[in-house]
Amino acid sequence: MTDTPEFHDRGLSLSLARVSEAAALASAKLIGRGDEKAADQAAVNAMREQLNKLQIQGVVVIGEGERDEAPMLYIGEEVGAGTGPAVDIALDPLEGTTLTAKDMPNALTVIAMGPRGSMLHAPDVYMDKLAIGPGFRDGVVTMDMTPSERVNALASAKGCSTDDITVCVLDRPRHEATIEEIRSTGAAVRLITDGDVAGVIHCAEASTGIDMYMGSGGAPEGVLAAAALKCMGGQMYGKLLFRNDDERGRASKAGITNFDRVYTRDDLVTQDVIFAATGVTDGSIVSGIKREVGYLTAETILMRSKTGSVRRMTYRNPV
Repeated sequence: MTDTPEFHDRGLSLSLARVSEAAALASAKLIGRGDEKAADQAAVNAMREQLNKLQIQGVVVIGEGERDEAPMLYIGEEVGAGTGPAVDIALDPLEGTTLTAKDMPNALTVIAMGPRGSMLHAPDVYMDKLAIGPGFRDGVVTMDMTPSERVNALASAKGCSTDDITVCVLDRPRHEATIEEIRSTGAAVRLITDGDVAGVIHCAEASTGIDMYMGSGGAPEGVLAAAALKCMGGQMYGKLLFRNDDERGRASKAGITNFDRVYTRDDLVTQDVIFAATGVTDGSIVSGIKREVGYLTAETILMRSKTGSVRRMTYRNPV
């Protein structure tokens, strides 16, 4: 019996960037057109087509939904040419479909890849998330703390006032009490309308001015965000939230038995991974698609956790 080829992250990283770029370029024609479904479908089609060109035995572990809900790039779908290393793939072909349809900032195409078994098969439920950037001792903030305790603990660790802390939170009614408590410490809150993968990444990018991310959002996006932080450095915690028995059933189907577990970044992503994100609309991480006569230009951030390398690439594509 032949051994499965090894996962060579360096060789596959540029290929992953091409996958992300293809999805962004395909959705670019729908920016500002008001059609979320069409924009998402264009990204899905392009991403799947590029994935199937790669010499991998890929399985989508974080995707567009379960098979009966998503015709392509569904959870469990096999992608790739069927030769090469066995890999897990987590993806969001268009993180921010509403952002794209309305031409609002921070829409991205996002994909991560690692060896088989490297990423949590997160069910499509909510996850309570907490993230900070690199350079702090483990456990400086925890899920057990209140929002104000987290702000105070991080300010103490940074040696600054709570007035100097900025927390990123999804702008949702469910976060009103959290936002109020954060502001009561003197900290600032940066609200985002969508795109909490980008929100978590902000913590590890000094130029964004974000110190911490907290609040609930999709569990699949939590795994993607953890993959990015594994490459960039930083801490992340996540706890699955269940609204009903159907959602608990989804978790059980995904192999999750402890419904109260708090996952760390390295629980969500257990091995070295590669991560790529391409801007669709302008954002604080990467620029969006730029149009000029005869060309579309895309910017991609490409990262490898094994080396901690972060590469920014500009791709000028004739149309």
